[in-house]
Amino acid sequence: MVVSVRSLGLSGISGYEVTVECFLSGGLPAFDVVGLPDAAVRESRERVRAAVKTCGARFPVSRITVNLAPAGQRKEGTVYDLPILLGLLTASEELPPLPEDAAFLGELSLTGALRPVAGVLPMALCAARCGIRKLYVPARNAAEATLADGVTVYPVETVAQLLEHLRGETPIPPAERWQPTGETLPMPDFSEVMGQENVKRALEIAAAGGHNVLLVGSPGSGKSMLARRLPSILPDMTRQESLQTTEIYSVAGLTEPSHPLVTHRPFRSPHHTASPVSLSGGGTVPRPGEISLAHNGILFLDELPEFDKAALETLRQPLEDGVVTITRASGSLTLPSRFMLVCAMNPCRCGWFGHPSGRCTCTDSQVQSYLRRISGPLLDRIDMHVEVPSVEYEAMRRKEQPESSQQVRSRVNAARQAQQRRYEGTGVTCNAYMTPAMIGQYCQLDTAGEKLMQGAFDRLGLTGRSHDRILRMARTIADLEGEEQILPAHLAEAIQYRSSAMLK
Repeated sequence: MVVSVRSLGLSGISGYEVTVECFLSGGLPAFDVVGLPDAAVRESRERVRAAVKTCGARFPVSRITVNLAPAGQRKEGTVYDLPILLGLLTASEELPPLPEDAAFLGELSLTGALRPVAGVLPMALCAARCGIRKLYVPARNAAEATLADGVTVYPVETVAQLLEHLRGETPIPPAERWQPTGETLPMPDFSEVMGQENVKRALEIAAAGGHNVLLVGSPGSGKSMLARRLPSILPDMTRQESLQTTEIYSVAGLTEPSHPLVTHRPFRSPHHTASPVSLSGGGTVPRPGEISLAHNGILFLDELPEFDKAALETLRQPLEDGVVTITRASGSLTLPSRFMLVCAMNPCRCGWFGHPSGRCTCTDSQVQSYLRRISGPLLDRIDMHVEVPSVEYEAMRRKEQPESSQQVRSRVNAARQAQQRRYEGTGVTCNAYMTPAMIGQYCQLDTAGEKLMQGAFDRLGLTGRSHDRILRMARTIADLEGEEQILPAHLAEAIQYRSSAMLK
């Protein structure tokens, strides 16, 4: 007798349906799992055997063959423990036939309890697409699974509890749909930063248009402090953005059972010793790296020149395409990685080049050698190069309270709303992601602006990419000012963010 049980698997951050087929036949007792299982799936045989016995059921004394279809796709993880157990008990007539519109997933402990698994949200979303209406998951994964529309989720604590439910003895009540509580996380505020008004203005523009930023300044000037306050002025995530980000965090095993939906924009700050794989993702079983974990949020790289050159070069494709492709012998995997890149660095190794105190001890060749650690193509992909001056004493002692993040955020929200109306139906969410065709349509310059742009192009030796990034920034500045037309003043402000003397 062959019994089929519906389950789900993961390929990257996408779910796919898996059919667990169980066949009991005569012959010497054996237990084989086929269908390209990895070591964790093969080890499920012992977990299933122990869980069946501890829940009081009878383990079939037969030749057992379990096939995981589609057999040509590699199966990974412990998610198939529960459907294998149910298939065996159904095949041995310990259970009645399972519902055809139900799917099961979960890891078993030797005591018969269910342990949570990673990647439940993308699997639940796949279940809804595949016509699965009932999803049985470990209790700690239930809140996350309810984020998928169109699926009734049943939280399972133990195998014995599930067997009673399937036999019609003690029903398991379905999980209530998880709803955000509306609580806001306390975040560092712009009002805590004294002075640095020009840098705050640059960060406001970056937040309004989704532009990448490089902050260059001496130690103690407030680069990291300002960067860590940038999330407080970003607009709220949409429902779709939250689900996209939560899918990535779910696969990485970073969701919280009590708050499964990521509702605040990610802020990822890897150490400068991070390897290329930790940034881009990968491994034997490919998993999202920092680049993908920052999707719809901020990737902050402090001490940029100290990062490994190979690690920095992994940023080039994501900054251009919004995705990162991981290639392994078994195939390639594409992960979303649309983020704001915010970097901070000193202008030289000692940190004091260009400081009014004259404390720099680096020679010109040492300064150039330090700056050359960042490749030209990477710098060209960073929209805004912002010099962060040392804080003046008068600014530190000023009595007036600086603008709060809430005040800045209101302007950022207004600019983003204008962009959403402009790009409605195109898939573009902000100015930083405008296509070349959109730039030609929405970034038209008057005669004075054309003359200014041509002069900057020749004087600064701009590339075609940097030309487009300047126009995108100018469009954002115009949006902040509530202007439909890009004025020469908007363009001039955008150009200054591509002409930092410290990076020459």
